[in-house]
Amino acid sequence: MAGDRLSRSSSEAIQKARELSLEYLEKNHLVKIIEEEYQQFARFYSDISQYLNLSLTNEEVHIIAYDRTYNMNNYIVYLDAKEVLESLTKSYMMGIISDTWPSIEKQLRAIGVRDYFSISTYSCSFGKFKPDEILYKDALSKCGCRAEETVFIDDSIRNLEGAAKLGITPILIAANPASDVDSPYLKIHSLLELLR
Repeated sequence: MAGDRLSRSSSEAIQKARELSLEYLEKNHLVKIIEEEYQQFARFYSDISQYLNLSLTNEEVHIIAYDRTYNMNNYIVYLDAKEVLESLTKSYMMGIISDTWPSIEKQLRAIGVRDYFSISTYSCSFGKFKPDEILYKDALSKCGCRAEETVFIDDSIRNLEGAAKLGITPILIAANPASDVDSPYLKIHSLLELLR
C-alpha cells in the first residue's frame, strides 16, 4: 500500500515532508482525548501524502492514523525495563515525563509498565514538548521533591539540558546507537546499569 509508494521518494524528500507535517502536530499539541489524537494523525498522514505525492485515499490515511493511535502492538519497551522498574520502585518514587499523546496510558498498560509510575506528566496535557520547563516543574510538583533530589533519564541531550537547568540530575540512556553521543552527563547503555 503506502510503503510501495513511499519507497519511490528520496530520503531527503521524506525528511522534508516529515518536518513540514510535524509543524502541524507541534503547533496543535494540546490534545486531551484519543479521538483528537486520531484526527491529528489523520491530518499528519494526509499532509505527508500530499507533500510526497503518494495519492493516499482518505480511507488509507485513516487506516494508517487509526493503526498509529490504537494499535498497542506498535510499541516496544527498553530491554530489562520491567525488571529495573520493579527493583527501583522498592526504594524510589518513579515518574514519567513524556512527549506523547493521550494514547500513552493505553500504551503503558499494554506493555505492562504503567503501575510502576506514581506520577505522570504528558506533553499533550500542556501543549508543550520537552525541554519546556513546565513539564519538569509539573513532575516535581506532583512528586513533592526538590529538583536536587531527583534524577531524569532520557535519550536526548536537549531534554537532559532542560532538566539540568532546574537542578535535576540528568542521565543519558544510550541504548539506541543514535543516542550514543558525547555528553557532559552520566551515560548508561542499559537500564540495568541503574541497579549497580
